[in-house]
Amino acid sequence: MELDAERRWMGEAIRQAELAGDAGEVPVGAVVVKDGRVLARGHNQVEQLRDATAHAEMIAITAAAGALENWRLEGAEVYVTLEPCAMCAGAMTLSRVARIVYGAADPVAGACGTVFDIVSDPRLNHRIPVVKGVLADRCGALLKSFFRSRRDAAKSPKS
Repeated sequence: MELDAERRWMGEAIRQAELAGDAGEVPVGAVVVKDGRVLARGHNQVEQLRDATAHAEMIAITAAAGALENWRLEGAEVYVTLEPCAMCAGAMTLSRVARIVYGAADPVAGACGTVFDIVSDPRLNHRIPVVKGVLADRCGALLKSFFRSRRDAAKSPKS
């Protein structure tokens, strides 16, 4: 049953990632869920907002805090298509998120065990359990397709 729920919510995050990709953003999406309902959704908006902090997770956790009228997201789970970076992992730790579920690992900047492990660091006052690899192939395919099209566009002659 839990795997079905994880796939369902990751599907929601994938839809957010597709929105980001359609807008020319790196296709990453996030959904914050508590008690079986979506509190907030977000997708990358770094280029649109001209803001390096406008990652999908940051947008979603800010919106979830607004929905709860509380910065503490205790009991909330974050589903995100790409392993969170250090900034996002730190924000989720500070927000007291209950669990992180991600799709594709990030071998460059992943901060939930791949490159760093911020969410499990015993020096911090909150640690977050992580579920890795949910619908990883679909999540990774979105990213690969996006960056392939960027490389192809860069190679094509300008007219």
